[in-house]
Amino acid sequence: MSQSAPKNFVPEPFEYHHELELTIESLTNLGMGVARVDGWVVMVPFVIPGEKVRGRIFRNYANYSEADLMEVLEASPDRVEPKCPLFQTCGGCQYQHMSYARQLQEKTRHVTELMQKLGEIDHPVELSHGSPQVYHYRSKLTPHYNRPNKDGSQPIGFLRHGRRSEIVDVPQCPIATPAINEALPSVREKARREGGKKRRQRGGTLLLRDVIEGVETEPQSIVSERVGDLTFQFKAGEFFQNNPFILPEMVKYVAEEASATGAQYLVDAYCGVGLFSLSTSASFEQVAGVEISEPAVRWAQANAKICGIKNVRFVIGKAEAIFAGLKFPADETTVVIDPPRKGCDESFRQQLMSYRPQRIVYVSCDPATQARDVKEFVEAGYAITRIQPFDLFPHTRHIENVITLNRV
Repeated sequence: MSQSAPKNFVPEPFEYHHELELTIESLTNLGMGVARVDGWVVMVPFVIPGEKVRGRIFRNYANYSEADLMEVLEASPDRVEPKCPLFQTCGGCQYQHMSYARQLQEKTRHVTELMQKLGEIDHPVELSHGSPQVYHYRSKLTPHYNRPNKDGSQPIGFLRHGRRSEIVDVPQCPIATPAINEALPSVREKARREGGKKRRQRGGTLLLRDVIEGVETEPQSIVSERVGDLTFQFKAGEFFQNNPFILPEMVKYVAEEASATGAQYLVDAYCGVGLFSLSTSASFEQVAGVEISEPAVRWAQANAKICGIKNVRFVIGKAEAIFAGLKFPADETTVVIDPPRKGCDESFRQQLMSYRPQRIVYVSCDPATQARDVKEFVEAGYAITRIQPFDLFPHTRHIENVITLNRV
């Protein structure tokens, strides 16, 4: 075993920095290539299924090993030149080496596999809906920085690939909008300057949000974003989807799916600042947006006024009694849910199944937790009608997924 091996390195089944020729079989939903050596799994980043590569082992786990990509021996026809010089160093992107058409295929397969493995769901998944803008699409960037290094340098950017704390300096980001990249040098310079003055040694996170007003850097500032014909206001640091190029297409799809069976009422659970409630309101007699965050409800109410929409009301829902105040008959109601990454909590799932709406449209930023929740809905008497992923984050492993279910 090499002397440079880390102290905690386990030298079985491979020695440290042992090199192997590997044929990539598939990708995990984290973007790692899967190869096998005599049945033993070896994971390699930045590869495409079908490729032959040379990998160098750096860690052995109980049931698989991890290797660095050293060389591509036989490249896939879908391999392309990454546009970012920091690709493979910065941990922000996983797929810049892959044609966009292949990225969409792989993400579709990720969703299919997660549905089967975690949800026991064997329903066809439609091809991921691609982003009209593949680079320069991201309207929010949050670079991080730590305390200055011993040599006085202070990288401002994102975590290094494969590390938990080391930050790579990112002077420009090709998936961020042109306006953000234009503002980035001065924002980085100001952070370094003020850090020195205030002796802010612990580091922090910057915000650059490209909105109607321009690039905003103060989290508490009120900003506006246009989606289709509607304008939404919110605080710059708060959650709002950050690919404005594909967002109108996803919102239109959700509105069409929600109203396809002729339901007259819509409940938008986890409504946030009212994106789905207000965007789908024209298709329904009445809409109720429910949110446990009081500030978000206040923004949603303000956005209804800004948009001149009168058939939507927003309520602050108590987590244990989300549907308590609703007068909508379940037989004529669609529920749209767009929960945080962890999915719907158990209390919400139970309440939803006891309310039993005619139709559910489930929007998720994590198909793994979505598969778990949807499995429960199917067991409780719902049938899946469509599964449609949307690629809000080209070149990364992330995928948004929309599942429609009907009460059986």
